[in-house]
Amino acid sequence: MALDLVDYERKAKEAIKAFWGNRDAAKKKQKESGKSDQGERAGVTAGNNMDGFLALFMDVVRSNGLAHAEIFQKRSVLTLPGFFRPTKLWDLLVVHKKQLIVAIEMKSHVGSFGNNYNNRTEEAIGTAHDIWTAYREGAFGKQSRPFVGWLMLVENAPKSNSPVKNKSPHFPVFEEFHAASYLRRYDLLCQKLVKEQLYTTASIITSPRSGKKSGEYSCPSTMTDLKTFVTSLAGHIAAEAARLI
Repeated sequence: MALDLVDYERKAKEAIKAFWGNRDAAKKKQKESGKSDQGERAGVTAGNNMDGFLALFMDVVRSNGLAHAEIFQKRSVLTLPGFFRPTKLWDLLVVHKKQLIVAIEMKSHVGSFGNNYNNRTEEAIGTAHDIWTAYREGAFGKQSRPFVGWLMLVENAPKSNSPVKNKSPHFPVFEEFHAASYLRRYDLLCQKLVKEQLYTTASIITSPRSGKKSGEYSCPSTMTDLKTFVTSLAGHIAAEAARLI
């Protein structure tokens, strides 16, 4: 049976519109309350900016054989045990017959690229090491490897596309990082996260602020694009559905 990609391109455009729209609504609400955060933070503190992508991934799960699985998206039921820390909060969990099927983490990066890129990178690497070590140590019982996904949405702007200098006075950085923009760095990060088997799939989406009206988005490479993420998730769901019947 062919995988059902649930018209993901159209739904992704709607998710992009919602992302930018929710950010603007959050800023407006905070401004009206007289308690605005500094800079771009005002657009993220209200949460829910990535809900359109949550809906997309839930459709993939339901349409590829696990319509009756437990799909968790509320904060109170999104924690998993860790190895280096007691628990970790995820953005989407799928559990079926007491087995962890899917765990997805989603992040966004708008403005302040120099300040936040390293933090996002360290979070992604640390989260992956934590869940796989916990899995190895039996935190989820005896089961097959779950799908662990990481999705990053980055603003497509001059500063995210401009070459960035590296400072490494003692040893040279890897060649691929020379004059690489922040968008390129994120793409390299996602590629390496998958190559090192830290995530089943890691993807980067980039969108300009005008995406609020158009839903415009793009992906830097086929290895890390949204179609790869959706296809990989759908394939995993279909395989688990057949295995757990």
